[in-house]
Amino acid sequence: MAQESPKRELRAAWIATVNNIDWPSQPGLSAAEQKEEYVQLLDTLAAAGMNAIVMQIRPTADTFYPSSYEPWSAYLTGKQATPPKPFYNPLAFMIDEAKKRNLEFHAWFNPYRASNSPDFVPSAEHPLVKHPDWFVQYGGKWYYDPGIPEAQEFVLQSIIEVVKHYDLDAVHFDDYFYPYKIAGEEFPDRGSFAQYGKRFGNIGEWRRHNVDYFVEALSKRIKAEKPFVKFGISPFGVWRNDDVDPRGSATKAGQTNYDDLYADVLKWLKEGWIDYVTPQIYWHIGFELAEYKTLVKWWAENSYNRHVYIGQGIYRVGQKGWEDHQEVVNQIQYNRNFPIVKGSMFFSAKTIVQDKENVKSQLEKVYPQPSLPPIMPWINQSTPSAPDHITAKGSPETGIILNWRASLKEDASYFVIYRCENKGALDLNNPAQIIAKVPKSPYVLQNWKDTTIQQRSTYHYGITAVDRLHNESMLSPIITVDTKGKRKQVNGE
Repeated sequence: MAQESPKRELRAAWIATVNNIDWPSQPGLSAAEQKEEYVQLLDTLAAAGMNAIVMQIRPTADTFYPSSYEPWSAYLTGKQATPPKPFYNPLAFMIDEAKKRNLEFHAWFNPYRASNSPDFVPSAEHPLVKHPDWFVQYGGKWYYDPGIPEAQEFVLQSIIEVVKHYDLDAVHFDDYFYPYKIAGEEFPDRGSFAQYGKRFGNIGEWRRHNVDYFVEALSKRIKAEKPFVKFGISPFGVWRNDDVDPRGSATKAGQTNYDDLYADVLKWLKEGWIDYVTPQIYWHIGFELAEYKTLVKWWAENSYNRHVYIGQGIYRVGQKGWEDHQEVVNQIQYNRNFPIVKGSMFFSAKTIVQDKENVKSQLEKVYPQPSLPPIMPWINQSTPSAPDHITAKGSPETGIILNWRASLKEDASYFVIYRCENKGALDLNNPAQIIAKVPKSPYVLQNWKDTTIQQRSTYHYGITAVDRLHNESMLSPIITVDTKGKRKQVNGE
């Protein structure tokens, strides 16, 4: 059971705001409408088994929060640099609602992209207007030039501003570093290369250096500011093909991270600059040019002991190669063959919300029980103290209310309630016994109500405390409740 549905597994959905892919459904909604849509979205994702979200908060050098660096996003309000009305802070709201549901909040930034359409007209507050020399146009879109030190520093500071002021669980990048190459068009950075890249052998080496510098600098600044905040990147699914590098994968991808996006992901893993990698393996099992199983195995073997979460292209269900109604199930079951592959991220949330091709039924098969995100021992592996002073009151008709005391010494973030019936024994390794994950209240005394009990049965409850990095305490003393509402407390493990 534990192998089929692990207790520890990241289950996340990307929520894309660019072009209003996932949220909000359209620009210019009222604050109340935006909030309502977001709450419904989180409820749907939580019900589908997710324990994390990857929320795009800075899609095109614009923001979903008040920023000292870049303007409000037009995807939010309909007009760039215009705040929501009535005013509220969407990012603070989004984080708060995620934590109410015990969903990790990974703040998704696009570091260099400044526009997503040829007809983009920046507001007066946009950096493109204030610092036009920092930007280049490619394929009809605007980008920060990654080779200009002032531009690099500006973007780094804009991201650290968010790390400082918001309760993030992680900072997340996707695959957009240098843009995907366009046939017949060269990325126009020869000028900055001539100015800043003289000591490098060629422009490709210099471009990789620019991205390496950015990733390393951001990693160090995140950890200096808040050591518990994770840093993860979701690159294109192929690092290099093995026909150009024996370390590469047995694939025939037309573009690759290293050679075309100038993203040396293996270096970032080897140096420990990132805590997790989520390769976007958006192809089906058996795809000739970039076979799903081949790539999962390759990334598992090249993780340098950092977490690997697989980016699952569920938006493709029903398309060519994805006609098999078990494709998502088969992919996730294959992932679980590799201990270092510790979960999935799904692109994107809309596919789950719309239940495209009955994708929810596939998720139900692989996620029959809840899960806790995996721990990262290189960040912290200390555990909170177990809850104590457990009491229970109530009846099968009204529900059983559990009360317990949280330790004042440790910073628990939430509690896990375990339950078994009759002569069963509580087992912390059995996710089927997890009946609830309860966010910590600001008070010493905590409580939770079980409304799912039946007459003529005996229930055994145990509680653990879990910190924000998901390190879990020992089990509390066990409390037993019989069908008449009588309680007796016995020693737990």
